[in-house]
Amino acid sequence: MSTLSVPHPLPPVSDDVEQLRKAFSGWGTNENLIISILGHRNEVQRKVIREAYAKTYEEDLIKALNKELTSDFERLVHLWTLESAERDAFLANEATKRWTSSNQVLVELACTRSSDQLFFAKKAYHALHKKSLEEDVAYHTTGDFRKLLLPLVSSYRYEGDEVNLTIAKAEAKILHEKISKKAYNDDDFIRILATRSKAQINATLNHYKDAFGKDINKDLKEDPKNEYLSLLRSTVKCLVFPERYFAKIIREAINKRGTDEGALTRVVATRAEIDLKIIAEEYQRRNSIPLDRAIVKDTTGDYEKMLLAILGHNDA
Repeated sequence: MSTLSVPHPLPPVSDDVEQLRKAFSGWGTNENLIISILGHRNEVQRKVIREAYAKTYEEDLIKALNKELTSDFERLVHLWTLESAERDAFLANEATKRWTSSNQVLVELACTRSSDQLFFAKKAYHALHKKSLEEDVAYHTTGDFRKLLLPLVSSYRYEGDEVNLTIAKAEAKILHEKISKKAYNDDDFIRILATRSKAQINATLNHYKDAFGKDINKDLKEDPKNEYLSLLRSTVKCLVFPERYFAKIIREAINKRGTDEGALTRVVATRAEIDLKIIAEEYQRRNSIPLDRAIVKDTTGDYEKMLLAILGHNDA
């Protein structure tokens, strides 16, 4: 469920393009004008604006924005203006370049996108970086992390609702046996998480809880400081309840000493037109404060205004 607020009637694209050009002209940049336009246009509309801007002024709007804006505000506007597949390719490339074993971004991309969305992100990765995402993941990761991440980013999951309960019971038993033996990198363990449909995994994990008395993620918390186990828990959360996962990412981004603007930007920019409304509800349920109020308490300036615009506020 999207949080985005789009004006009705929508101004002509030519007006939006002209106003954006005006925002870049003269002394200083008119950030409020940029927010009032891009913060209230959906992906299709932003794409049309970008195409019209390039045709009119022979310049990519993204490059124009990057020249005019700075810091967290610039990054948020940059990510927001990209098409979703292009944005995911950009984030994936960053994740491989900055890879640490605790980095969750590749798991998010692999497990919260539909099969088609992941396919188009990888296609955009080819076009932008002249190599495959799998190639970079293989090169920049090692050991258990590579063994888990490569099949995750390579998968093309079935997305139907059909569930085989016999398989669910059998694979719940396999998962429990492997966890009992601490065989967290076992081929079958990874195969189940990396290839089964989300409906099938839900059935398997529901049976796991019924049969063995605990959620699988509680059994994967034996060593909370183990970064590979943390990545496995993130994989399960992203597959089963992504809204809860992203609400936690936001909470941790806001509640730590100094805001983690990178994580907050990533979640808002990537989920606003998908399920940010549900994420915000989950955030409020768990933290007893509306997400927009939490953002106002923890951010400032144009960055704050753009976040609120994407969250559906009309007074940017």
